[in-house]
Amino acid sequence: MRRISISSRVLLLFIFFIMSALPSSAQLLPSSSKMYALRLIPGQDLKGELDKLVRKMGWNAVSIVTCVGSLDVASIRFANQKEPTKIESKLEIVSLTGVLSKNNSHLHISVSDSTGKTIGGHLKEGSIVYTTAEIVLAILEDYEFNREADPTYGYKELVVKPKRKD
Repeated sequence: MRRISISSRVLLLFIFFIMSALPSSAQLLPSSSKMYALRLIPGQDLKGELDKLVRKMGWNAVSIVTCVGSLDVASIRFANQKEPTKIESKLEIVSLTGVLSKNNSHLHISVSDSTGKTIGGHLKEGSIVYTTAEIVLAILEDYEFNREADPTYGYKELVVKPKRKD
């Protein structure tokens, strides 16, 4: 009879706990990934350039790993608002997170002003790089990200599927 160490038991219990807490529709699938680093320069549109790159490369599932930099203009849609708000000021990018695919993207950004006041929401096109935007992307090679209407609220939400083998 093989014994399982206490640390292995704790890990197994943790995995069981996490899996049991997931909705029945959730899937956890492993994926190999590749990382890419890039820099956007002054005057480029942060969201527009990311969307354009993902479409050009034909990537099906991308995650933002990190982004630091600054904006001259931030176009952010705040929670429960229909239209974005344009903030014209020198802003530090505190965080950028989200997922992209060649068909769509869903990105959230936090920016801070010269006093440290921080705000955030959905990143929209029209967010213009001031000095730099240094970004690392993870391409999840075994997934496809799509958006489908979720009956809970009617919004198109993320659907993660194994990548089709062509």
